Amino acid sequence: MPGPAVSPAELVVVTTPTATEITPIALRENRSVRTHVDDLLPADARLVPIFGPDNRLAARLADTPQAAVAGEYLSYYSVRGAVSDLAALADRLRRDDTVAAAYVKPAAEPPLAPLAENIVVPDAPAVTPDFRSRQGYLDAAPTGIDAAWAHTRPGGLGTGVRVIDVEGAWRFTHEDLRHNQGGVIGGTSSADIGWRNHGTAVAGEISGDHNGFGVTGIAPEAHIRAISIFGIGSATAIRSAADALDPGDVLLIELHRPGPRFDYRSQPDQRGYIAVEWWPDDFAAIRYAVGRGIVVVEAAGNGNENLDDPVYDARPGDFPATWHNPFRGGDTDSGAVVVGAGAPPPGLHGRDHGPARSRLPFSNYGARLDAQGWGREVTTTGYGDLQGGADEDLWYTDEFSGTSSASPIVVGAVAAYQGIHALGAGRATPDQIRSLLRTTGSPQTAAPGRPTTQRIGTLPDLRAMLGRT
Repeated sequence: MPGPAVSPAELVVVTTPTATEITPIALRENRSVRTHVDDLLPADARLVPIFGPDNRLAARLADTPQAAVAGEYLSYYSVRGAVSDLAALADRLRRDDTVAAAYVKPAAEPPLAPLAENIVVPDAPAVTPDFRSRQGYLDAAPTGIDAAWAHTRPGGLGTGVRVIDVEGAWRFTHEDLRHNQGGVIGGTSSADIGWRNHGTAVAGEISGDHNGFGVTGIAPEAHIRAISIFGIGSATAIRSAADALDPGDVLLIELHRPGPRFDYRSQPDQRGYIAVEWWPDDFAAIRYAVGRGIVVVEAAGNGNENLDDPVYDARPGDFPATWHNPFRGGDTDSGAVVVGAGAPPPGLHGRDHGPARSRLPFSNYGARLDAQGWGREVTTTGYGDLQGGADEDLWYTDEFSGTSSASPIVVGAVAAYQGIHALGAGRATPDQIRSLLRTTGSPQTAAPGRPTTQRIGTLPDLRAMLGRT
């Protein structure tokens, strides 16, 4: 079962800030700088503002904590169009006084752990069976997140909550994704079947239809949509998703990238891949979303990396001088919920990945991580190893994996919580959600060579989360 193809690399330009607040003078100065930098690009390339039309930015951030620093977002651009050598162009741009930074982001990939090869795909029967018994992550804590209990509570199906998944492609025509699905609303979906299977699996975990066959989503009444990074880049996709959501809604980032410890020459795997917030424009886009009250859930990545390692404190020379390591938290915290991958209960589906809720060997870890989800044996839509055949709309899997499968479990828990909580005290803020995830839940356990000090956080427990409010 091959993984998805990689996305294109991205060239990001950060111009010298003209002002912190957005004023008519700041807008004029910023447009002048943009015109100047545009003139430095090849004929078929152009600068595109990551945070959209600058004259609308102030309105989008009005009455949010980000309003006072909205001008900083004016400095972020992506380069679109035909460029033969991104690195060479970035180097040339950095020599100009109006450019604070220019860097090439490596290709983003979905944080999917390696799947089995040469799977025999069973044909679909005349009627799809009910796979609910294989979805242990819906069960009561500590096995699962107690979504089944939440489903009995008013709002506990994620009613009224909107979710946007940021990655590459989906199949919203799937037989188990017919309700509460809004389709792709941004970017250009990849034609690659690996991306499509991945997005379909994510959607099934969160909002698979509550219909008596196939899988049951954690929050099946949450309204899920998608924005692809293809054609627009990851930061623009995150910003666009934030603009399409309301406070208390959920934005999922199903991506990771090779970080500074990745060896491009000799590593064919994902060792050294990290969460995307390490790159300045993605970090800014996440801060923008959180500042608008959106709960951002971000995969920690599958690099087997200690995100507390001092290597992540070293600022790359092509990053802005103001950059700080976001994995240190505190004033440099993005505000996202960062998710690691834990083991499911031993023996599930006849396989054993170590003690339940122990860190899986591929998962990144560190103080920055807020919560965990199952990183193996997740039954959901897509791929076709559980049920296949010629029609992709009938495909199911019970081997979805990685921080890819872990993050939607946390998203589903947040959506179910917000659906219930909205009927009482109202939707929780991003900070409140992170605090609940850190102070409740089924605790992480140890595995040989993977102690609990390698933090991935607790597995959400919806009953416990709601008991705190």
